[in-house]
Amino acid sequence: MNGVLPSQTITAMIDAGRIASDIPFAEGQVQPASLDLRLGSEAFRVRASFLAGEGQSLRDRLGQFEMHRIDLTGGAVLEKNCVYVVPLMERLELPGDVNAVANAKSSTGRLDLLTRVITDGGVEFDRIGAGYRGPLYAEICPRSFSVLVRPGMRLNQIRFRRGKVALDDAALRALHQQTPLVSGQATISEGLAFSVDLKPEDGRLVGWRARPHAGVIDLDRVGQYAPRDFWEPVRTEDGRIILDPGAFYILVSREAVHIPPDYAAEMAPYLAMVGEFRVHYAGFFDPGFGHAPAGGAGARGVLEVRCHEAPFALEHGQIVGRLVYERMSERPEALYGEGIASNYQGQGLKLSKHFRAP
Repeated sequence: MNGVLPSQTITAMIDAGRIASDIPFAEGQVQPASLDLRLGSEAFRVRASFLAGEGQSLRDRLGQFEMHRIDLTGGAVLEKNCVYVVPLMERLELPGDVNAVANAKSSTGRLDLLTRVITDGGVEFDRIGAGYRGPLYAEICPRSFSVLVRPGMRLNQIRFRRGKVALDDAALRALHQQTPLVSGQATISEGLAFSVDLKPEDGRLVGWRARPHAGVIDLDRVGQYAPRDFWEPVRTEDGRIILDPGAFYILVSREAVHIPPDYAAEMAPYLAMVGEFRVHYAGFFDPGFGHAPAGGAGARGVLEVRCHEAPFALEHGQIVGRLVYERMSERPEALYGEGIASNYQGQGLKLSKHFRAP
């Protein structure tokens, strides 16, 4: 059946050798509608971001860009504003009717850690064609903070698809009528639009801005870091903030969103014409996100925002992105927040799992 492949199908693909690894798969690696990918044991510092290109292997092209190799076995720091290529533990042998798309995990995006999957013969980041057979690599560029990484860490996730999966606007409106997808009025145009919340009910704090000269973050340390050592609070009294070029912000959507159990979603940009900024680096929403039986009643989306060329005035309620809903081929055996480790179910404005509560 066409749709996004659920956890039980991903497990079957592992059992059949369609997804393989020399290291046994880890507990919790299979998510409701995706698979976490793990870093291998070495990293390559490269001069620039690059793609393998049609008909070429990435290993062959590394020689044109490699500066030096780094052994990750005992842990190593990936420096801010440097580009690295890390072979991943997993490799694929996809069926001819299954393609894949990759994305950063939520905690990765909230650290402004740009990471994308690349493949042999690849001409796009994070896109893996049907029938692909070969290794996977992560390109990693820490933007705001240097990070300490080790083999087995999971920075990326991959979602497998068969056939046409995205709902068009008519189908999305029908689904919203059947089960509300968003609090308040739904704006549907090439997906479900969402806006930014700059008038919180519980005070003036509307977000966080990354400090420019913070320390190293060990990605294995959960709940260990003081937010003020890495972030500046962003406050406003008039529902407006000015985004500074080059700065990175954590904000939150005004709407609480809901992903029903038979659907998944991916966050996508709205329109470049509304402002020179990028929203959300980690765009997968699993079945059950914000779903009441899974422990939520709608959950707001955390927005990872980077401003580009010029200062930009962001206003409360301004539409900044959209959710593209996708059909599942069947309902996952476990939903987001239901019997699995889900750090962000029922979330509001929230930093990555590495930070203590403010």
